[in-house]
Amino acid sequence: MGIQWFPGHMHKAQKEVKEIFNQVDVFIEVLDARIPFSSQNPMIEEIRKDKPTIKILSKTDMADSQVTAIWQQHMEQEESVKTLAFDLNRTDKREQLVSLIKKMVPQKADSVKTIHALIIGIPNVGKSTLINNIMGRTIAKTGNEPAVTKIQQRIKLEENITLIDTPGMLWPNIENENSGYRLALTGGIKETAFELPDVASYAAEYLMQAYPQEVQQRYNIDEMPFSDIELLEEIGRKRGCLRSGGMVDLDKVSRIFVMEYRDNSIGKISLETPEMIAKEMLAVEEQRRRKEEKKKAREEAKKERRARYKKNKR
Repeated sequence: MGIQWFPGHMHKAQKEVKEIFNQVDVFIEVLDARIPFSSQNPMIEEIRKDKPTIKILSKTDMADSQVTAIWQQHMEQEESVKTLAFDLNRTDKREQLVSLIKKMVPQKADSVKTIHALIIGIPNVGKSTLINNIMGRTIAKTGNEPAVTKIQQRIKLEENITLIDTPGMLWPNIENENSGYRLALTGGIKETAFELPDVASYAAEYLMQAYPQEVQQRYNIDEMPFSDIELLEEIGRKRGCLRSGGMVDLDKVSRIFVMEYRDNSIGKISLETPEMIAKEMLAVEEQRRRKEEKKKAREEAKKERRARYKKNKR
């Protein structure tokens, strides 16, 4: 799909992670609990290989707790992976994280050797807020804009545990279109990547199916409309997002709907499940296969043209 962005500092971060790979004892990957798959960087999966990894599902106060539990169970099927669910507003998870780090690296836990834990994640998953919470003071710069952390920094968590913080790293191309929409909806990528009404329509369609009661309650709707556009128009009328002639201002209502999702006004909502992702990835594989076939067909056509050209020159 057409989402491609790879700012210089992210490229630099990826290079730095590869350079310090041998020093790292445990990876700590921070994911958005609402989109645990879509907020996971496949490049990080390639870099970490089978190193001990703690996947932290952050922003659990904004996600559906039942879906979060399903994701934790799903992720821990991988032998080298453990998970922790974090509400970023709470500061009582430090001991839990320290204990898990030591458990993941038992050979260094009771020695004087330093455990190096690399904390990594895509922009805007709450990595910096998490660091500040577990340290009990402001160390990492935070913000609602993606890509706030720009440089690598080392933080002493305990006497023998050092955290290495890295800038948020997106990958060059988001293949799964659904993941792109979810990242846009949660604020994981800049708003310029998508038209806001498209993001709102995607969200409306999903919420109508997965969380109809929350939508009806939030917007005081008695009967759910048939389509995403009809839902947005009804919300627009209720919120007074009207142009002259009584037409609904779709841009205005889209912004309201997306912002109310982001600030948790609609409810605790998760945007994906392992089952959904399995289906979507089959579609991505099919997409890759077709792309490869087209590429081969182009190459064959090129060879034929060259052969004809040589023949004609004789």
